[in-house]
Amino acid sequence: MITRRTFQLAGALAAAGLAAPVLHAQPRPEKTKIGIAVGGKAASYYLPLTIAEQLGYFKAEGLEVEISDFAGGSRALQAVVGGSADVVSGAYEHTINLQSKNQMFQAFVLQGRAPQISVGVSTKAMPGYKTVADLRGKKIGVSAPGSSTNMVANLVLSRAGVKASEVSFIGVGTAAGALAALRSGQIDAMSNTDPVMTMLEQKGEVRIISDTRTLKGTQEVFGGPMPAGCLYAPSEFVQKNPGTVQALTNAMVHALKWLQTAGPSDIIKTVPESYLLGDRGLYLASFNKVREAISLDGLIPEQGPRTALAALASFEPTIKADRIDLGKTFSNDFARRAKERFKA
Repeated sequence: MITRRTFQLAGALAAAGLAAPVLHAQPRPEKTKIGIAVGGKAASYYLPLTIAEQLGYFKAEGLEVEISDFAGGSRALQAVVGGSADVVSGAYEHTINLQSKNQMFQAFVLQGRAPQISVGVSTKAMPGYKTVADLRGKKIGVSAPGSSTNMVANLVLSRAGVKASEVSFIGVGTAAGALAALRSGQIDAMSNTDPVMTMLEQKGEVRIISDTRTLKGTQEVFGGPMPAGCLYAPSEFVQKNPGTVQALTNAMVHALKWLQTAGPSDIIKTVPESYLLGDRGLYLASFNKVREAISLDGLIPEQGPRTALAALASFEPTIKADRIDLGKTFSNDFARRAKERFKA
């Protein structure tokens, strides 16, 4: 009897063990080949995407991902609107802008809980700079016109009573081209991401006048939590491909989890050499500066969408806050499942 009962118990446990994976099974991707458009992949803003790609997390989820890099977030968005990519890795606020134009897009996993964008003036071109009003008539470099770097510059200018029409915005990208544009005098100031801004700052080539690389700085600029880089796609794509979206989210949250404990040597080994802009030490210094801005679990904070809407509506007259349904601009459902799976 003891033997028989032991056998029956073992059989029950085995059956339970077989059942468990079924209960927690991940939905299979409806589409396994996915195109992701990104605006300036070498920027720290998109580091979680790079980590997910470099460490094979997309492949582990059954996805074959092709990442196309563009000069800025607005260009990456155009690729998805035009149909040459499925998903954007870009700024959350674009989902609000799009909805104001009756185009429905939805963010489903957060990469950055702060924009990691700083605005600086050239110490060479504007040695006598005193206030933001001094930027009237000046050339300001942004990753691409219409991008989140442009949005932050617009916000900083508008709060000082300077209209966007009173300056010239010039697209300079987020890497070596941005450095060259400032150093050659093509631009007088710049709104950009790291590692570019930290490199210019440490060499004394720019004076930072607005900074969202930290949570404190973001609170000061936006007045609340500001969701930044995320993966977002047409709402129809999200609805039709929940398994694919879940797989993408899993890979990203896996990368966020890895970044929480990654040391300097881990970062240097994983990030492509070209992203370091020829200076490993400065790249790591910039990484340390933006580290707290990286999302911990992929979830968009509850107050975040309202902060983004208020910021956009403050300088963009075409965006009417009362006509935007923020609930349709994002979903935390996928990130919650990935957070539970990876204990992020």
